[in-house]
Amino acid sequence: MIYPTPKDWTHAPKKRVLLFGMSGLGKTHVATMLRGAGPWFHYSIDYRIGTRYMGEYIADNAKAEAMKVPFLRELLMSDSIYIGSNISFHNLEPVSTYLGKPGDPRRGGLPYAEYIRRQGQFRAAEIAALMDTGYFIERAARLYDYPHFICDTGGSICEWVDPDNPADPVLTALAENTLMVWIEGSAAHTTELIRRFDRAPKPMSYRADFLDRVWHDYLARHDGDEGRVDPDAFIRFTYAQALAHRQPIYAAMAQNWGVKVTADAVAAVHSPADFDALIARAIADRL
Repeated sequence: MIYPTPKDWTHAPKKRVLLFGMSGLGKTHVATMLRGAGPWFHYSIDYRIGTRYMGEYIADNAKAEAMKVPFLRELLMSDSIYIGSNISFHNLEPVSTYLGKPGDPRRGGLPYAEYIRRQGQFRAAEIAALMDTGYFIERAARLYDYPHFICDTGGSICEWVDPDNPADPVLTALAENTLMVWIEGSAAHTTELIRRFDRAPKPMSYRADFLDRVWHDYLARHDGDEGRVDPDAFIRFTYAQALAHRQPIYAAMAQNWGVKVTADAVAAVHSPADFDALIARAIADRL
């Protein structure tokens, strides 16, 4: 680790941290707090994906829908209107909307082959955004004179890495530049995350073999007709399994590449000093 002891962390003139774990456990909350309260640069992986690596896909998808409307088609063809996504740190809906859900097109579903194609695009985009972390650390210091850096990752980081491989290219690059911190949720957090997701299901990204297994399992439990799948029902079915699928990968990432903190401890962080103390304790717990 780049901060081997609590003292190394506490007295470091440049603090560089990467937070990972399931969405909804406090990563963006902490990053936003640090950005607003002190000289911390906030690098959002999801924002980078939506602006740098998938912005064109998102805009083209919106244009394709607009082209179906004669009035809008005429305006687009004459360059009279512009269509783009209004993505921000706190509004990442354009990415989720583009990813979509497989199933019945009358209920907003995509053909499964198209859904998988977009999943592949997201995988490539997320890996690229993660590999940009070192560049943004250098850029934040050189251009904006920020001494401290926090990387706020998406929940799907664990889908693209092998934490048991000491030569994993993504984890190697991240660990060389940041202290990797897992925000671990409890059973109660898992229940609450599932409840929230059931109320407002949103598209997410998963590794291809996991998705393929879950998709065919879902079809076998129903009538086997792809075109009649309820898109929201499928992604609810997938999410519940994803929590169990991801947990041991996160744990291995923390064990082999970083440290862990609890979601409850993160919820109690209200200042940079609180955050410094939390990370110092996490490093001490690992020793």
